[in-house]
Amino acid sequence: MQNQPSNIDLHVHTTASDGELTPVQLVAKAADSGVSVLAVTDHDSVSALSDAGRACAELGVSLISGVEVSSRWNNMDIHVVGLGLNAGDQRFLDRLQSQMNRRSERAQVMGQKLAKLGYPGLMEQAAMKAPQGIPARPHFAEALVEAGACKDRKQAFQRYLAQSKPAYVKTDWPEISEAVRWIREAGGIAVLAHPGRYKLTRTKLERLIKAFAESGGQALEVSVSTHGPEMVQQLADLALKYDLYASQGSDYHGPSMRWVQLGKMPALPSTCRPVLDLLEQRAR
Repeated sequence: MQNQPSNIDLHVHTTASDGELTPVQLVAKAADSGVSVLAVTDHDSVSALSDAGRACAELGVSLISGVEVSSRWNNMDIHVVGLGLNAGDQRFLDRLQSQMNRRSERAQVMGQKLAKLGYPGLMEQAAMKAPQGIPARPHFAEALVEAGACKDRKQAFQRYLAQSKPAYVKTDWPEISEAVRWIREAGGIAVLAHPGRYKLTRTKLERLIKAFAESGGQALEVSVSTHGPEMVQQLADLALKYDLYASQGSDYHGPSMRWVQLGKMPALPSTCRPVLDLLEQRAR
């Protein structure tokens, strides 16, 4: 199963989190790539949606309001995408601000760890690249590359920033059940993001999906640009088993990640119920 072009991409990022393109640039690239339905899902932020909405209206792209909420399950970082939510819900915005406060604390500790490893000043350098001056790991990775410590972002993660590496900082994110509740209380659909990327055994992956479904989760990202054919089928089977809808998204962050392209991902297996169907039902 090759990655196939799709006119639906329900997981992308902008400069409002750790993406490389502004909302306007991202929408323009999506339109050029043939994407007609787009969900902007920045990490713990909905600040890109206004600009993205105006750009989508001009270019004839249908925008779905989205977010990607950081959470924890079984002592692991797990992401939950919210689709079709009310981005102006004040309680939800307050909750996202609490996430930003956690991100700020994490960035400070990460900068301190890198300074002890012989790279002082990276916190300030990374902060210049980040929205609200709160850098995430990709911003630190860019700073490491610019400092000559690593050849590219991938190596920066492998050496310093990935889980269990010397500059990794565990964050006290809300439990996955809480992230699901936040999204649903804001009127959104809770989607388990890129399940195949968590490097879990088949048994543990099913445990995660079962826990997500029991928490009120409504869909899985079955088709992601980095999911291989076996993983796509495995997730399609689990979506069916746990009565979950199936979502699809590139998880596009920008041109530097050449292996990820907007709107390009495996086709959803025929057994799947597309999450777009659920979104359309709710809109009636």
